[in-house]
Amino acid sequence: QVQLVESGGGLVQAGGSLRLSCAASGRTFSRYAMGWFRQAPGPEREFVAAISWSGSSTYYADSVKGRFTISRDNAKNTVYLQMNSLKPEDTAVYYCAARRTSNGGNYYYTEADFGSWGQGTQVTVSS
Repeated sequence: QVQLVESGGGLVQAGGSLRLSCAASGRTFSRYAMGWFRQAPGPEREFVAAISWSGSSTYYADSVKGRFTISRDNAKNTVYLQMNSLKPEDTAVYYCAARRTSNGGNYYYTEADFGSWGQGTQVTVSS
């Protein structure tokens, strides 16, 4: 398992941008597919974006497509979420998640697919 630490959250006005980072420990980060999820007040965590360990495949929730970009730097053991054109409804705690996989092109987008989670970082978008 990898240990994950998110950073980069904060308060931003609607229309602004933030870049979240998720730093992973461990030497095998490059064999982990990664995902970002978010949770607004309430019981459910929502999928946001996913990336394969090779970086060749990405997948986005419809609600963020065209505004958010997921990327990774395996040399730095870090995955990023660039968030542009932020809306008040993007307000949530954002979590990164990791799943070890042998297929470099696979991505995952359900909570049950991921075995490692960070502690979350708060993103607040004011109107």
